Amino acid sequence: MARAAKASDGAKGSNSTPSVNRNTSKDDLLKYYREMLLIRRFEERAGQLYGMGLIGGFCHLYIGQEAVAVGMEAASIDGDQVITGYRDHGHMLAAGMDPKEVMAELTGRIGGSSKGKGGSMHMFDIETGFFGGHGIVGAQVSLGTGLAFADFYKQNGNVSYTYFGDGAANQGQVYESFNMAKLWKLPVVYVIENNEYAMGTSLARASATTELYMRGASFGIPGEQVDGMDVFAVYEAGLRASEHARSGNGPYILEMKTYRYRGHSMSDPAKYRTKEEVDDVKKNRDPIDHIKTMIEQAGVTEDELKVIDNEIKAIVLEAVEFAQTSPEPDPSELYTDVYLEA
Repeated sequence: MARAAKASDGAKGSNSTPSVNRNTSKDDLLKYYREMLLIRRFEERAGQLYGMGLIGGFCHLYIGQEAVAVGMEAASIDGDQVITGYRDHGHMLAAGMDPKEVMAELTGRIGGSSKGKGGSMHMFDIETGFFGGHGIVGAQVSLGTGLAFADFYKQNGNVSYTYFGDGAANQGQVYESFNMAKLWKLPVVYVIENNEYAMGTSLARASATTELYMRGASFGIPGEQVDGMDVFAVYEAGLRASEHARSGNGPYILEMKTYRYRGHSMSDPAKYRTKEEVDDVKKNRDPIDHIKTMIEQAGVTEDELKVIDNEIKAIVLEAVEFAQTSPEPDPSELYTDVYLEA
C-alpha cells in the first residue's frame, strides 16, 4: 500500500475502458485488487462496529469509491501529500497507514493514529504523507493548496493531492484556492470525488453547472473527467495530472465520476435515491468486480483469489481485535499534542 511500491509501466495505456490487452501485468492487477478489497472489507467492518456502538460520532464510509484512492496513490511518489475531507478511511489505507491504527482511532483508543483523540474525521499520519481527515466542508482545499505552496517554496518536486467532493465544489474557499494556485503555479492536483449526492442532494439540484472538471476554466486551470470506478483510468489520469503539476505548470483538476453505496454517513438512510439505482451500479460498475474480471482473464484462478480474500479478512480481523483491546487514552492526553514541541 505504501508509495514505495508503485504500479509498473505495464499499467499505462490510453483507453478509458482498460483490459488485459493493455499489457497490464498480473502483479499490478493483484496489487490493485488487494488494496481495494482491503478498503472494502475494512469499511464493512467499521460499519458493523458503528452499529454496535463501538464507534462514536460521525462515520462516513468509502464503499464504492475505492478505485479513486488506490489509483491516485499509485500515481504518486514518495514525499507527495494527500489531504481530504471526512470520507477518509480509504485514503488512509491507500496511503499505507496501518489498518490497526486506523481502526483503533475509530474506536477512540490510545493505539489509534491520533491516540484516540481524532476519531473518524481527524486522523493524520505524516510518515505516509496523509494530512487528514477534515470535518469542515471544503476547508481542506485551502490547506492542500498550502501544502502545495510549501512544495513550491522548497522546490522538492512533490505534489499535493487535494481531495473534495461534489458538495464542497460550491464552497467559496475552493475558488480562492484555485486563484492562488494558478497565480503562483503551485504543484497541486485537485481531485473532485463526484459521488453524485453530496450530503443527500443530487448534483443536478444543487449546482448550476454539473461538469465539475471545468470549474477551474475561468482561472485557466485544465481539467478532465475520469471514470472513478475504473482504477486504471484513475491511475492514468493521475499520472497526467501529476506530471503537469510536477513540471511547474501549476494546478490540475480531476473530476472522478464515482458512487458511494452507503448513505452520506452511517446516520443517513439515503432515501433520496432508489434501491434499484444503487443495485444497478453495484452490478454494472463496481470497481472491485471490474478488476476481478480482468484478473480472471489474466489467468488467476479462483483459489488464488480466495487466498487473497482470506488474507484481507485476517488483516481486518486483527485490526478489529486491536481496536477493541487497546486501552482508552488517559484523561491527561487532553493536554498533549496541542502545540508543537520545539
